Amino acid sequence: MITLYGYPRSRSLRVSWLLEESGLDWQYHLVDLMKGEHKSPSYQALNHQGKIPTLTDNDITLCESSAICFYIAEKYVPQWLPKSGTAESALHHQWVSFIISELEQPLWSMGKHKFALPEQIRLPEMLAVASWEFKKAAQTAETWLPDSDYVIGRSPSIADILLAHTLNWAVKFEQKLPTKLEKYRQKLNQRPALMRALNKEQQALGDH
Repeated sequence: MITLYGYPRSRSLRVSWLLEESGLDWQYHLVDLMKGEHKSPSYQALNHQGKIPTLTDNDITLCESSAICFYIAEKYVPQWLPKSGTAESALHHQWVSFIISELEQPLWSMGKHKFALPEQIRLPEMLAVASWEFKKAAQTAETWLPDSDYVIGRSPSIADILLAHTLNWAVKFEQKLPTKLEKYRQKLNQRPALMRALNKEQQALGDH
């Protein structure tokens, strides 16, 4: 049985979204960050960093949202990845690297200096720096984004899940998106699998 350990609208949503797209049988295990459950010995036995998401699938335990998504796609839904060795696959790798290292990074800097880091080491000045960094990265993404519905041709891929989720974070952090990116974000947000994943996470929180 596949089990995803997560918290609503965190990076675990990337995984729950893909799992809902895949049609696999899986269960969601809430790790309530507000109650400090990520610091519990039982959870840190799975993920010693105490971060989310974590995924277990029989005898394998994985951390890092992008790695988990690649695992799910490679094992269960290969149509969510371009064929290995193709130009499309290379472009997909480029997108994933860019999203994780350039586009998401300044948003997480905002989060860390707003609420995640210990209060005594937060730097209010970092918010302006991070906003500048994000705007620069968003301009690059706007330039790269094709006119098709998805970043790689006509079919959705892991890069689309990572990109749409990151853009939703940006809006939450009150960052204005370029026109094409905002249109893309709104279209991806209409996917039924994302709605199901959001509902599953929220229901778990409500039942906790």
